[in-house]
Amino acid sequence: MTVKGFISVVVIGVVFATCSSSSLNRSSFPEGFIFATSASAYQYEGAANEGGRGPSIWDTFTHKYPEKIMDRSNADVLIDQYHRYKEDVGIMKYINLDAYRFSISWSRILPKGTLSGGINQEGIKYYNNLINELLANGIQPFVTLFHWDLPQALEDDYGGFLSPRIVDDFQDYADLCFKEFGDRVKHWITLNEPSTFSTAGYVIGMFPPGRCSDWQKLNCTGGDSGIEPYLVAHHLLLAHAAVVQLYKAKYQVPLLLERQNKTTTPPKGLIGIILISHWFVPLSDTKLDQEAAQRAIDFMFGWFMEPLTRGDYPLSMRSLVGKRLPKFSKKEAMKINGSFDFLGLNFYTANYAADAPHLQHATPSYLTDSLTILTTERDGIPIGPKAASFWFYIYPKGLYYLLLYIKEKHNNPLIYITENGVDEYNDPTLSLEEALADPYRIKFYTDHLFYLRSAIWNGVNVKGYFIWSLFDNFEWAEGYTVRFGIYFVDYNNDMKRCEKLSAKWLKNFLK
Repeated sequence: MTVKGFISVVVIGVVFATCSSSSLNRSSFPEGFIFATSASAYQYEGAANEGGRGPSIWDTFTHKYPEKIMDRSNADVLIDQYHRYKEDVGIMKYINLDAYRFSISWSRILPKGTLSGGINQEGIKYYNNLINELLANGIQPFVTLFHWDLPQALEDDYGGFLSPRIVDDFQDYADLCFKEFGDRVKHWITLNEPSTFSTAGYVIGMFPPGRCSDWQKLNCTGGDSGIEPYLVAHHLLLAHAAVVQLYKAKYQVPLLLERQNKTTTPPKGLIGIILISHWFVPLSDTKLDQEAAQRAIDFMFGWFMEPLTRGDYPLSMRSLVGKRLPKFSKKEAMKINGSFDFLGLNFYTANYAADAPHLQHATPSYLTDSLTILTTERDGIPIGPKAASFWFYIYPKGLYYLLLYIKEKHNNPLIYITENGVDEYNDPTLSLEEALADPYRIKFYTDHLFYLRSAIWNGVNVKGYFIWSLFDNFEWAEGYTVRFGIYFVDYNNDMKRCEKLSAKWLKNFLK
């Protein structure tokens, strides 16, 4: 189904809830619906040089190219969850959260990235302690295996995800995690936002390893943005499929049919992947711009979702990228197709999309291959209110449209919204009282939850909503210049956690 056809169906057929979003609470959602928060190891843990942890590509990047980070900061200390995990889990319980999604730092348990390089038992102990603390407080762990912090040793050895060798090493790492933590962790996520890792690291060079075509001009480390992001994405998909196959064959207990009532019992564990997608609105009503919006979805979301549900890349990508796009063998396609129990979906923003046929004459690059120009304004009017991050415009109904699109296009998979949140500028001139007042964040959540509930009422199979984020933290290339947390972290006062207005709202919402 095209974006044009899909939007027509949605506009005609949707009946939104009649009550206002301000009346929402936990009981507005189905029984068993999960409310939670998300985090990642590099953004939360700190203790970069403690407990036997090896360096990741983010450690190297922030220290070697500090100019790539807006405030020239790094995450060596960060909000120090490594030492404060008990305090933080206590906060989660206080708010009434059901689950916590976090990532494992690959180099904290395998400092050199490989089993042959040695297992760090201190790292294993830390994650065991964190998982046990969560469970003791009634909080389900959702564990992400790879949230962009590749061990630097693998980057040095063979170029990380540029090489097919990464597949075996990722599988070995995942196997170790399943073995050590799988008796208590029942929701596994292989990769977080592989499209972001591929484009930010190998197209525009703002994430490690900092590669891009204009490397001399942009101070990148070499690269070809017309080839490398597609190659990296290909290896990410192969690594994902290998780990899913391993988990299902070795660890996952099949569903058992109960003879009496013919219902199924929950599986012992589920495994999935997290993809990010914006929603794309045609800049005009012309057929060309409607087709451009579809290509924009193909090149961001379909790039990974089509292989996962059909065994091949979107037709538009195969046509426009041509021989630069790697191909799956029949065996690989069969392994990738259907290789998830659930889809994690990260949603933040939306763009207008316009047809740009002139880009076919540009130097081959992921940025131009879709023959689409993305913009945040139409006739000088923004698509939505501006958040703090340069890329972020608020468009809550985009979540609804995206969810209905996935339902119709990809056979209504089980979905968790694994990230959704909004940021504000880190303004050091504000008093603490002013910094804790964030009514705009409450509006952001209630608006998105309203559209999320509408999607559920229209048959989308969503089972959970994870806020980004519980605490202010290191926001990648933006460093500490923005704050996403519902808890304020006082970076100048021993990383003290302070409850924002939005945290009080969430606690009341979940009571």
